[in-house]
Amino acid sequence: MPAAITTLRSTLATLLANPGVWQTFSYPPATVMANSVIVAPADSDYIVPASNHNAVNLPPLANFKIVCTTVAYDNQGNLAAIEEFMVAVYNKLENASFPINIGNTTAPVVFTGQSGDLLSFTVNISTLTTWS
Repeated sequence: MPAAITTLRSTLATLLANPGVWQTFSYPPATVMANSVIVAPADSDYIVPASNHNAVNLPPLANFKIVCTTVAYDNQGNLAAIEEFMVAVYNKLENASFPINIGNTTAPVVFTGQSGDLLSFTVNISTLTTWS
């Protein structure tokens, strides 16, 4: 059974942890750094309750985005690094002890943050959870 809504982000962050390779956050950090995995609420429809008269007894659906960042190198280095990163994240999600629906992955994008130029991609996931 998946974790309750109140602890699900930290459960996902623990699942995605890879010490020594990347940092994992269960919330959007104040400063986004290279080699990070960030578990954040989906941009829309974060929590989707069941829609019938017995909704309290049915598990809600929780939607998240997993944002992954790495250092921006040249184009060839960027793609090689980001593809390896994607495979590693998918492998971690595949090993979850509860069902996770892995949705689309965005194309890599470059953005400039306080820690410099970063390359990132986002994996959208959904899972059933509990109210408490």
